[in-house]
Amino acid sequence: MNASQHAANHQTSIFRTWWPLAASWLLMGAELPAISAVVGRLPSAEVMLAAFGGVVFPIALLVESPIIMMLAASTAWSRDTASFRQLERFMYVTAVALTVLHAAIAFTPLYHWVVVPLLDVPESVQAPALLGLRIMVLWNLAIADRRFRQGALIRFGHRETIARGTAVRLAATFLGLWICWRSGCSGIVTACLSLSGGVLVEALFVRARARLLLPAPLQAASTAPQPPRATSLLAFYVPLAITPMLILAMQPIAAAGITRMPLPLEGLAVWGPLGGLAFLMRSVGIAYNEVVIAHADDPGAEARLRRFAWGWGLAISGVLGVIALSPLSDSWFSGAIGLSPELTRLGSATLWLAVPLPLLTFLQSHWQGLLVHRHRTRAVTGSVAAFLVVASVLVLGGVLVGRWNGLEVTLLAFTLGNLAQALWLRWRWHAEGPARPEQPAHGIAAPEPL
Repeated sequence: MNASQHAANHQTSIFRTWWPLAASWLLMGAELPAISAVVGRLPSAEVMLAAFGGVVFPIALLVESPIIMMLAASTAWSRDTASFRQLERFMYVTAVALTVLHAAIAFTPLYHWVVVPLLDVPESVQAPALLGLRIMVLWNLAIADRRFRQGALIRFGHRETIARGTAVRLAATFLGLWICWRSGCSGIVTACLSLSGGVLVEALFVRARARLLLPAPLQAASTAPQPPRATSLLAFYVPLAITPMLILAMQPIAAAGITRMPLPLEGLAVWGPLGGLAFLMRSVGIAYNEVVIAHADDPGAEARLRRFAWGWGLAISGVLGVIALSPLSDSWFSGAIGLSPELTRLGSATLWLAVPLPLLTFLQSHWQGLLVHRHRTRAVTGSVAAFLVVASVLVLGGVLVGRWNGLEVTLLAFTLGNLAQALWLRWRWHAEGPARPEQPAHGIAAPEPL
């Protein structure tokens, strides 16, 4: 077999690992556009889209952020029954604490004291946004329980349950959208009930499957009488939790910036549908991170993985570019989402700024996967800090200048922030990636101190 055939075989192997993960992420990426499409056709669409995409969803994600990495933690930590139960207790304590925080924002004056002035929420948006936050009060418990059990299922080879859970969640979300539509619910009730209901149904499905599938392998793996100390668990999890917290902190920062620049209500209304399309196109690149980790030890892996990232990243960015620079963008915002002509023009005029994001996401996943494979997790946290600093400075600059509409400034800030993140990861990989530390005795990649 010649060299070209070997290269083709390696690319095929990478593709076979990638496409199921990419398909699962695409399914999840379809959720928010579907919600926006329904809300965009209900009364007071502009206000309801602004409430959901500009206030409720960013705040819910920010509160949730410390438990997002529960899946990765469980995949690594749930080695036996004792470790599984230890992490389960930690998960419940964390999830309850975050639920209390969410409830405090939604059911006490904290919303009007902190959220409204911090985000400068328009008056017409304040009441529906508060209702949406109240509807989503169980969001954190459902997310934490689901991701914890998903991680253990992945560790013991039950990946098919994850894909089935995603399908169950989407089915529940779409059913919720249909029921709310037929019942005449408001846009914010439709969005929040459908989204939180889908997550809750998925959590119950995963919990039922985990109860059936996990006891036997956990018991069979139980060799040590005691799990690692709780301090070891904290040292392992805290660095993991910081990364999504930094990323998701940008969501309320973006909303706060949009409301302080020209066209605040319009910008908030378009931000959700535009961000949903951008995430849908980026999602297959996010899935590439696990592919890189899985293939990092293959012969000549770095070059082959890099070619795959550039090839598919340019292809997906090209598709988004065609949408952005053609009448397809109007079809998305007006036909698919149902926005008014004014909001459609705003979205179509801004979408081109998101064109580099799919490519940047593939490149980030490439270098991040290599660094994580080498146990260089501190470099990943540093890259997210670079993203947050660059994006926040640009949003702040737009607020201070006050001449450009907030949607354009914020999307440009996100794109340049992602560029800074990719460049940081590339720099750290070339600076420290090739050397690999010893594997920890317990089989978990040891987090570096922050």
